[in-house]
Amino acid sequence: MHNYYIYVAFCLSIKSDGPKSMKLLLFTLLICSTAFAELTAQTAAINGAWQLNEGDKTHNLLLTDGFYFHTIYQGKQLIMTQGGSYEIKGNKLACSSLFNSADSTKVGTLTDIPFSLTAGQLRLDVPEGRVNFKRIDEGKAPLAGVWRITGRMGDDGKINAIHQTGTRQTYKMLTGTKFQWVAIDPAKKQFSGTGGGSYIFKDGKYTENIEFFSRDNSRVGASLVFDGKLENGDWHHSGLSSKGAKIYEVWSKTAM
Repeated sequence: MHNYYIYVAFCLSIKSDGPKSMKLLLFTLLICSTAFAELTAQTAAINGAWQLNEGDKTHNLLLTDGFYFHTIYQGKQLIMTQGGSYEIKGNKLACSSLFNSADSTKVGTLTDIPFSLTAGQLRLDVPEGRVNFKRIDEGKAPLAGVWRITGRMGDDGKINAIHQTGTRQTYKMLTGTKFQWVAIDPAKKQFSGTGGGSYIFKDGKYTENIEFFSRDNSRVGASLVFDGKLENGDWHHSGLSSKGAKIYEVWSKTAM
């Protein structure tokens, strides 16, 4: 996407010395806009939640706003989770790793994964072989996106801004029906925790149904209900945490 804008800027910098130059410029812009439209359509097509069942293991793959999260769990046991950013380059997903709970040496590495879409399935050619993920949702919902916490209410009832310091990061991704949060530090190749499952957001109530939780798998199967609202593009989230502590948080969207 970024390359598209750079290329258009380059096209616009061409001096027009006559009708031929103008025609060439317009033709080039048409090619650029067509390529951009195709890229946008591809990105929208793979957005959402995907799932693969491997025996009694479940693979969740969430894709939205240039981020991907891939998680494997078995019953209540989290096996591993990994994720990062991606771009679509032709028929490949160009992935850059931000975290990997099973192998920290992979953080910061780049991987090109050939892919194709057919009849509600996402086919990936990974080093281990070809796999087919089944679509769970299309990533369309009011809360769909990738969020970072930017504010928290203090004891005085005022919302205090959270200013990011250091390299530690906390993300929460939501598709149409699935959610996952991760606490990571890419600079230190450190993974601190994750949790996820399905969610419902309706009539000002946000409900999470936990399907995996790295810090305490006894929480798997539990449902947490929060008050939620979108205000000026931010997500206000309040209620009781999994530990029973009162919270009021403000989350803002982010994208690669």
